[in-house]
Amino acid sequence: MKRHAVLIPALAAMILIVPNIALAQASKPNIVFILADNLGYGEIGAYGGGLTRGAPTPRIDSLAKDGMRLLNMNMETQCTPSRASLMTGRWAIRSGTHSVPFGGVTEGLTAWEVTLGEAMSDAGYATGYYGKWHLGSAQQRLPNSQGFDEWFGIPRTTDEALWPSAAGWSESIMPSEKVMEGKRGEKSREIGTYDVKERRLIDAEITRRSVAFITKQAESGNPFVAYVSLTQPHLPSEPNPAFKGKTGNGDWADMLAEMDHNVGQMLDAVDKAGIRDNTIVVFTSDNGSEFIQPWDGWSGPWRGQYFTALEGGIRVPFLIRWPGKIAAGHVSNEIVHGVDLFATFAKIGGATVPTDRPMDSIDQVDFFLGKTEKSAREGFPIWCADRLQAVKWRNWKLHFMRQDNMFDPPVRNPVPHIFNLYTDPREEKPSVDTWVVGPVLGIVGKFQQSVAQYPLIPMGTPDPYVPAKK
Repeated sequence: MKRHAVLIPALAAMILIVPNIALAQASKPNIVFILADNLGYGEIGAYGGGLTRGAPTPRIDSLAKDGMRLLNMNMETQCTPSRASLMTGRWAIRSGTHSVPFGGVTEGLTAWEVTLGEAMSDAGYATGYYGKWHLGSAQQRLPNSQGFDEWFGIPRTTDEALWPSAAGWSESIMPSEKVMEGKRGEKSREIGTYDVKERRLIDAEITRRSVAFITKQAESGNPFVAYVSLTQPHLPSEPNPAFKGKTGNGDWADMLAEMDHNVGQMLDAVDKAGIRDNTIVVFTSDNGSEFIQPWDGWSGPWRGQYFTALEGGIRVPFLIRWPGKIAAGHVSNEIVHGVDLFATFAKIGGATVPTDRPMDSIDQVDFFLGKTEKSAREGFPIWCADRLQAVKWRNWKLHFMRQDNMFDPPVRNPVPHIFNLYTDPREEKPSVDTWVVGPVLGIVGKFQQSVAQYPLIPMGTPDPYVPAKK
């Protein structure tokens, strides 16, 4: 009897503990983060595109119907810096990733940076990265060495797919980009050359692998982050052969139709796995619209495109769905920046935000959940490469320099130009609202103070990086 008297309470305790473990696991929502490449503000139906661009986008638009649509989501001005700020929660100027690398220097994030993959992995998440990386192509800087359990994709960018078919190109002069895959703790391996043929196929494979990851992790019960970095519509904006000619409205429309289909595949995977209510889905873009013809993107009502500080270069579509937590059909024009997603996802997933370095990410959980109508952010600095070109604050923009497109040389304005984005959304008629200079310089001053304490990491810095002590 004494033995039973000891065992029964012990068994009862185990019965209580097991459901509690399951409950704790279920309380961590999954995250499916879908990042398009150079998708302008006005491309998808929810932002005035879709049919007006030759192809409806009903699956992507469903996220706006079922979740929240931001009208004032901002990114950095180029691919690499926007991806770096998303991944680290720090302005790219801090981490030596302020520009797209064109060879000749060590590229990407140092191993010292704490990535979103590392933070969420440490919090108990399974992490998968699929698609374009652009944050370092050396083994120690690829996704599987930066916090992701597995990855598939390209280490750099899609215009390199044009190299193998370019006149005069040679593998011995400039090695072609490779399609790669890898797992944590192992070296990534090359599985093919990224040429125009592969460029047309890669988003389908990114989607297939993302769906497989979602399905596998849902079956295991692990909370997960699926970071899906599509390559479209970055030039060359080529559709998959299965979509070529499908819309009858040209390659760009066919590409939009394919993108919508791919996003739909991932949404279906979430539903089929029975995890819809506990899965956050985000769809956004890394920067403003494609510009180099004949692949000409659309920025909607805004002027400019990537590589510029104009609204068309930084303002992007952003849709977020979390059933039962984020109000369906909610629309906001509050300022949010991609850098904020690090702190926001960390808060939701119980991850730790670094405290030994300046963090620019602001937790937007209360805003997304509707506990407040106001964003936690009022403004931010805008760099084009290593130039502080402008500052956005509330509905005003102050430009220190003028640059209308990526091929124009930046020219310093004799006095800063101030634009009221409510009355002049195309930033063409400078305002006399000089009082705005005060809060704008406050943003600049705060950044400069942080740099005095924590020096910027120069672009091309090799590993191991050891921060300077002040």
